[in-house]
Amino acid sequence: MVMRIDATDLHYTPLNRQVREAVAAGEDEIVLEHVLGQRFIADGLVGEVTLTVNGVPGGDIGMFMRGPTVFVHGNADHAPGNTMEAGRLVIHGSAGDAVAHSMRGGMVFVRDDIGYRGGIHMKAYNARHPYLVVGGEARAFLGEYMAGGTILLLRRGSKEPFAERGLASGIHGGEIYVRGEVDDRCLAVGAVKKPFGEEERTRIRPLVEEYCRHFGCDAASLLADEYTRIGPASARPFAGKYTWE
Repeated sequence: MVMRIDATDLHYTPLNRQVREAVAAGEDEIVLEHVLGQRFIADGLVGEVTLTVNGVPGGDIGMFMRGPTVFVHGNADHAPGNTMEAGRLVIHGSAGDAVAHSMRGGMVFVRDDIGYRGGIHMKAYNARHPYLVVGGEARAFLGEYMAGGTILLLRRGSKEPFAERGLASGIHGGEIYVRGEVDDRCLAVGAVKKPFGEEERTRIRPLVEEYCRHFGCDAASLLADEYTRIGPASARPFAGKYTWE
């Protein structure tokens, strides 16, 4: 049976307390209605729980999450998936800055656009591998300081080369896939284009297919297009920037 919580006029502290208490009591399917700006929703939740958020949550939804699946039917504020370790965060709208900040595992799907510094400090952690899939556009500094994981930028509806500045600024691990062309002038120092072939297309296929299952689009047409793959120039792309006596 689905448990419903009305978030109207609730401060985020009692709202999140109600969610944690419901999970502790054994509830595994919870719907939050009329969410408007409450922060830290699903913060630290663990286990096989499905949480549906109807409205616009505040910052850091899914922070430190380990296992649950969270559906957001609306836009999301800054840093959804912050330091997430496992689970799924599916946003039926756009999201703000720093999406998947320091994410260490799990999957974040954003139907539309994201703001600045998407995927900043993403890292692979032990056996975990984080994935960020964005259906629309991303602003500057996508993949900044990225140490691991995968970012897939589908740019649905756009045919112009990606040209936001600072792409993969400070990247030293992981990889970024951009549907279509990428303007060389937007690549940061230490980031390079790498070959994209059938092996890479096979690698992103499950991500594209899951994105399309969530948001009702055609995976075959997206997979048929060309992609640009971005990664660090070497295993230690910034080694020459430091000196020791």
